Amino acid sequence: MEDIETLRRILKENHTIAVVGLSANWYRPSYFAAKYLKDHGYKIIPVNPSYKEILGEKCYPTLIDIPEKVDVVDIFRKSEDVPPIVEDAIKIGAKVVWMQIGVINEEAAKRAREAGLEVVMNRCMKIEHARLFGGLNFVGVYTGVISSKRPRWLPY
Repeated sequence: MEDIETLRRILKENHTIAVVGLSANWYRPSYFAAKYLKDHGYKIIPVNPSYKEILGEKCYPTLIDIPEKVDVVDIFRKSEDVPPIVEDAIKIGAKVVWMQIGVINEEAAKRAREAGLEVVMNRCMKIEHARLFGGLNFVGVYTGVISSKRPRWLPY
């Protein structure tokens, strides 16, 4: 489930994202990705037992504790931690399990698919949103270093 049209549809149709393993530290990738998604209209629900609040949102210790409907479970945990998170995602009726870059667990992905969930693995929601919806200029990423325009002068 990683073709461009599927990724675009998932990002367009699903707006409530439970971010499992979200950190309150601004320099962590989970914080950066969640902040970007929140700034682009998504409802972020932090899931981390170590915090009471992240990004101005109440933080829940587990997926099961979330009192509202969740569309996407975005996982920022080690690959071996994924199976119980997928089981919880199935229990709460999530539509999509999204495993971030470096998070790969084929058995958990198979279980999620068997339960009717869509699975995205080894991809970042922030990067995919920026790539597919034109947000690559966020926070200085658009530097002009890579361009389709021919330079007026050569760097050598």
